[in-house]
Amino acid sequence: MERIIVIGNSGAGKSTFARKLHQATGLPLYHLDLLWHRPDRTNVSREEFDARLGEIISHDRWIIDGNYQRTLEWRLQACDTVFLLDYPVELCLSGVEQRMGKERPDMPWQETEWDPEFHQWIVDFPNRQLPQARLLLEQYREEKEIIVFTSREEEAAWTARHLL
Repeated sequence: MERIIVIGNSGAGKSTFARKLHQATGLPLYHLDLLWHRPDRTNVSREEFDARLGEIISHDRWIIDGNYQRTLEWRLQACDTVFLLDYPVELCLSGVEQRMGKERPDMPWQETEWDPEFHQWIVDFPNRQLPQARLLLEQYREEKEIIVFTSREEEAAWTARHLL
């Protein structure tokens, strides 16, 4: 595990899990939300985002946390390990609620209230984003280590066995 991507629905705990990996491995950690979002809640251009992501991917060792489906295949080609946090929507919605009003090292601003579009994106993730991600993962299953967690308990058990 030298080039890792962590994917899953918003609120699943990707950033938290990525930080655990970072602390245990010492691999540099990059949050795609920090590449895409500016502190004033605007976004960088796709070109700037892609250039910054390309710079990260050009290194030999990293952890990249985030979905950004448009760039998933690019990251899959470059990584050696994938963690998919495939949790129920209710758990993800609860995860976002729990982080409301808290400072986060993976986001340039503090969420203080629900954005209706963001809420709907989370609800739609299993039917819109996840099937495409699974198809891509299937294409790379022979050459990449792909680890799927379907519960926080599975993640905790794996972490206890491999990181502690």
